[in-house]
Amino acid sequence: MPAAPSSDVPLFDDRALADPYPLYAQLRETGPAVYLTRYGVWAIPRHREAEAILHTPDTYGSEGGVALTEPANTRILAGTVLASDAEQHIRLRRVLSAQLAPRTMRRLVAVVTARAERLVEEHVADGGFDAAALARHMVCDTVMELMGLPEETRAYLLTGAAATFDVFGPDNERYQRALPVASRMVAFLHEAVTRDTVAPESWMGAIFQAVDDGRIEEKDAIPLASAYTAASMDTTILGITEAIAQLARHPQQFAWIRQDPTCATPAFHEALRLEAPIQGFGRMVTETADVDDTRLEAGEQVWLLYGSAGRDRLAWGPDADVFNVRRRRADRHLAFGGGPHLCAGIPLAELQARAVLRALAAQCTNLTTAGEPDRVLNNLLRGWERMPLAVKRASATPAMRAQADHP
Repeated sequence: MPAAPSSDVPLFDDRALADPYPLYAQLRETGPAVYLTRYGVWAIPRHREAEAILHTPDTYGSEGGVALTEPANTRILAGTVLASDAEQHIRLRRVLSAQLAPRTMRRLVAVVTARAERLVEEHVADGGFDAAALARHMVCDTVMELMGLPEETRAYLLTGAAATFDVFGPDNERYQRALPVASRMVAFLHEAVTRDTVAPESWMGAIFQAVDDGRIEEKDAIPLASAYTAASMDTTILGITEAIAQLARHPQQFAWIRQDPTCATPAFHEALRLEAPIQGFGRMVTETADVDDTRLEAGEQVWLLYGSAGRDRLAWGPDADVFNVRRRRADRHLAFGGGPHLCAGIPLAELQARAVLRALAAQCTNLTTAGEPDRVLNNLLRGWERMPLAVKRASATPAMRAQADHP
């Protein structure tokens, strides 16, 4: 075989995290599998190869390989649904599948829609709002209610989830700061989340019921809950925020949603394709495999660059760097993963995003940027910590129309 391509790009430096796309383009040009000499892993920067690996779990396993360091894989992620394979993964995932199924989401439509309309009206009341704060409010209220967790766990989950995603990355300064925070969150959940503190008819109630029924072990309960909670909050918050920000930058496309609300879900997916909230995940090579003409050996690790795959012109065409809510099949992106580990919470994320974007389209005639945003700098996450926007409100909001109908 020809010599394997390699690169010393500093993917996890602050400058790269702020704008990784030039480096991603360089890696895609270098090859379908590029050895990252700084981190000792194979980057998979193109869409086709990353998707193929996600659908080949027998060759590319999750256990022990999702994060880039051994402590993260063994101390933080061990036993979670994210870092399990085969029957263990199926057994854990099955517990919450019913809670996240599309038919269950349909029962939540009215509640989530009403929440979105109320929160949008509250946030845009003064003519300006922070898109990140709106998304955070929406997602946290929804997930905390569905999980059935005590309210005092909210702050721990938000802080701990961001730290957990930081420890997926290499052993850098962010990783060192985050590791003890993520470890404390796991310990806190073991102490605070019990059968006595969670709502019985909730996701957590379902997890404890699965323990009592013998479908999973007691030790599986908190890792399962923490993985689902982290995955269902931060990533959805960042995705909704990005969708709103893109619509503020593209007023014609916001007008399309106002004219045709069915564009709301495609707008969310297009934002995820363009700016994947999770930029990469690892897999462990379990048997000798070839990526194109590059040989990978068992025991090596691959780093699937979702953020790069979403900009791959081979998959998305010459306008891959352009936001377009009318893009054909934007939902083929890899921001939700793929294969057996395809995110189980897609219906819930879509429901929340659709409700928020439609509420904004109903209550506002346009969105514009209004000040300098603050970016999240995280080894894994990409998005906005703060995204200030100005709005021009529509003449009649849903609440105003309801009052007119029911004086």
